[in-house]
Amino acid sequence: MNAPLPRKKNLRGDAAWVVFQILENGKSSRDCLAKVQQRHSSKDSAWLQEMTMGTMRQLPQLQIWLRRLLDKPLKGNKKILEHLMMLGIYQLAFTRVSPHAAVAETVNAAPALGGDSLKGLVNAVLRNFQRQEMHTQVSDDPIVKSGMPKWLYQALSAQYGDDAQALLSQANAIAPLWLRINASKVSREAYSEKLTQAGIEHTFSDEHPQAIIVQSRTDVVSLPGYSDGLFAVQDGAAQLAAHYLGAQNGERILDCCAAPGGKTGHIIETTTDLQSIIALDSDGKRLTRVKENMQRLGHKATIIEGDAATPAAWWDGEPFDRILLDAPCSATGVIRRHPDIRWLRKKTDIDALVDLQASILDALWPLLKPGGTLLYATCSVLQSENSEQMRHFLTRNQNASLQPLSESDSPQTPGRQILPGEQQMDGFYYCRLLKSSN
Repeated sequence: MNAPLPRKKNLRGDAAWVVFQILENGKSSRDCLAKVQQRHSSKDSAWLQEMTMGTMRQLPQLQIWLRRLLDKPLKGNKKILEHLMMLGIYQLAFTRVSPHAAVAETVNAAPALGGDSLKGLVNAVLRNFQRQEMHTQVSDDPIVKSGMPKWLYQALSAQYGDDAQALLSQANAIAPLWLRINASKVSREAYSEKLTQAGIEHTFSDEHPQAIIVQSRTDVVSLPGYSDGLFAVQDGAAQLAAHYLGAQNGERILDCCAAPGGKTGHIIETTTDLQSIIALDSDGKRLTRVKENMQRLGHKATIIEGDAATPAAWWDGEPFDRILLDAPCSATGVIRRHPDIRWLRKKTDIDALVDLQASILDALWPLLKPGGTLLYATCSVLQSENSEQMRHFLTRNQNASLQPLSESDSPQTPGRQILPGEQQMDGFYYCRLLKSSN
């Protein structure tokens, strides 16, 4: 369903366009949000982020309200006006935007979306929402309250039982901003002092020696030392990758599915004299981000565009001491950071992802030296992509054994599953495998 970017910028019109692109065209917020944010000030860009992602979190309830208020669904090129109305309802029900502005500015945005003739309808829907005090008429359906699609709610409930509600609650929380201090340029303590001088509240993490957690919403580019590469933005769970991989001086390292390069940079920062490190990714556009990040941080890596599942096209035949595979996954562990993921993923996607992960694992395993280490990682909380995937791999590869990451890490329950909110981290999974020397 095509809806070109509105020719004239309009804050609420642009926000509705983003919501439309995600829900009707399956575009990720990463693809479409930046397109409208660059038309606005940094303050308005933050507003766009908050409103569009907030709408993603509350979508089931917003859809229920809208169905009650609309006599019949809009069709064709007018469908985008439904997304504008949901945005207006979201402002009235869940934000501190003044009711007058929420209604008036949302109505005035209709012409920017080709809906000049529907201004009256938009106004009527929002006025009726206020008049009927519908913000008090909240569904008691647990699926609606969770803000999740039915299939994902059921999958998480079946897998986590009594712990599912806490997980679902965390998935709707606002994720904190984690920084990884570039130890090759500055100490964590020295950078902390820079933040203090700038009046930016922050805390340390005991488990992450290079991490700082910023407590308030902040424009990353405006933080001290951004252009000088004093830090990278990287969640605490992702910062465990370099630690678990345990790269040593003189080793040859492969970072698979490496974009945007956060883990590559961290490995370099924690290992001063690698023989080499290759950052591999199949997405050429995302590799541009890897190059930019390496340059900003002052790191050097060999960057290769290639498919991890077909090494013959890019591998030079020299085996690796260690391989980090941050596998393509459902990203269900980072929904709090990317709320649109819940609506972009479909139940049928999971089996295809599991098959892809298995094919990449099988393709990479022969590239590892005898005695080498492979660290498997996902930002998923689904067992089929994580512990079950590892159990199957260990069964079909007799020369693979588990290198436990914790006391509970065993062949029956391999790896470490981090749930969203655990020590303020995103949801993540790690499993470390050792290749036998024979």
